[in-house]
Amino acid sequence: MTKYLISFPSEAMVLTDEDLPAVSAAAHAVIEEAKAAGVYVFGGGIDEQVDPVRVFADGSVSPEIYPGSRLNGGFTVLELPTREDAVAWAGKIAAACRCAQELRAFMYDPAS
Repeated sequence: MTKYLISFPSEAMVLTDEDLPAVSAAAHAVIEEAKAAGVYVFGGGIDEQVDPVRVFADGSVSPEIYPGSRLNGGFTVLELPTREDAVAWAGKIAAACRCAQELRAFMYDPAS
């Protein structure tokens, strides 16, 4: 089976304070459904209060990340038998979060 990254940037989720509890409950319900189905690997949100850094092979650290690099928002990783299944789950997450999701497949790595 393939692992899929389903994600959205934080600026895609445009909600009012009143909408947030319902969206949060809906999103958690989809995650619980994925867990019950045995396809959930992990997920979460990027803590945008913590600045990213670039760490080099010698252990040195730089506040300058790769040019064009940007990762924020939320993500879920699911392990699914087909891309069609991944699209269906991404649709469930999009409906719950009220914003479109990006879908990417992880390359197969026999060690993972």
